[in-house]
Amino acid sequence: MRLFLTNPNLLNFIQRTGMDIILDKLRDIELRYRELEGQLSDPQIVSRQNLYQKYAKEHSDLTQLVDVIRQYEKIRTRIEEYQQFLRESDLELREIVKEEMPQLQLDKAQLEEKLRIMLLPKDPNDDKNVFLEIRAGTGGDEAGLFVGDLFRMYARYAEAQGWRVEVVSSSPSGGMGGFKEIIAQIEGNGAYSRLKYESGTHRVQRVPVTEAQGRIHTSAVTVAIMPEAEEVELNIDPNELRIDVYRSTGHGGQSVNTTDSAVRITHLPTGLVVTCQDEKSQLKNKIKAMKVLRARLLDAMTQKQNAEISEARKNQVGSGDRSERIRTYNFPQGRITDHRIGMTRYDLDSFLNGNIGTMIDGLATHYQAELLNNSNNN
Repeated sequence: MRLFLTNPNLLNFIQRTGMDIILDKLRDIELRYRELEGQLSDPQIVSRQNLYQKYAKEHSDLTQLVDVIRQYEKIRTRIEEYQQFLRESDLELREIVKEEMPQLQLDKAQLEEKLRIMLLPKDPNDDKNVFLEIRAGTGGDEAGLFVGDLFRMYARYAEAQGWRVEVVSSSPSGGMGGFKEIIAQIEGNGAYSRLKYESGTHRVQRVPVTEAQGRIHTSAVTVAIMPEAEEVELNIDPNELRIDVYRSTGHGGQSVNTTDSAVRITHLPTGLVVTCQDEKSQLKNKIKAMKVLRARLLDAMTQKQNAEISEARKNQVGSGDRSERIRTYNFPQGRITDHRIGMTRYDLDSFLNGNIGTMIDGLATHYQAELLNNSNNN
């Protein structure tokens, strides 16, 4: 939790806002938690499967928060006891209490901070699977190679989280093993909540293997993280789609160039085009392409809404403007810098091997602090 305390916005918020405002809500939450415990042991509710599952999920969702609430109450009680000792106890006990009190106050502040974070409104997309799209920007073959580097980085991070990664489509670039574009689906608990901060322009600075003079080139790659959209969230009119089938032109086994298995879907109102040819089955390619199209349309709607909100509130968090450079990977210095939070690391090889959790933690902390400030100002 020490990372949170380094953020000046959050510190200012904590200083301006007393915990008394939140205490009543915390007590209501714990009361509801106890009610749920009683309901889950009620035979009449246990016999009603749907109701039992509903209460069980609510109980599970509250468990971590209630654990922190109880830790906080213990610390508050101990501090009150120590304050009483300072007023009434003998000199020796008061000296002991004075030594221990600063740590208790620090623990209390950290728990207050954690509770504020946990009480923030939850992003409804946080638990969803995601579509990862990585595209080469400026830089030619070098940008294409970095597309592959970033995809391996995210794939290894996903593997460490126990998530499943499936390539939906890929478009090779040149003859050096790079890609114009890679689209993949990442399935796993909390995938969007962790990866959503990765959307943006990623800049790479390194000496290309074809550079005889040893000069550093700068290239750019764009990353898009889109939550998977359910059909109930986004109704697509079939009459607004043009679906073309054609023969695959890349990897795909014996059926490549022999059957019309590749699928291209065009959403006529927006002009969005999605292609998929990685599966041998035309039906499977169509299903995958529709999933990507649905995610892109939902993402476009979200971007539009965020832009409108940002226009009204210039400090709105999470506008998702992908035109901004968010991170630089400097190979000669072995350095990664995230420009949004000013975090720099000097373990580039480890980072590209998927060890990106610390950076994601820093980004989450930053945006949580911004949300707290905004909620306090509104």
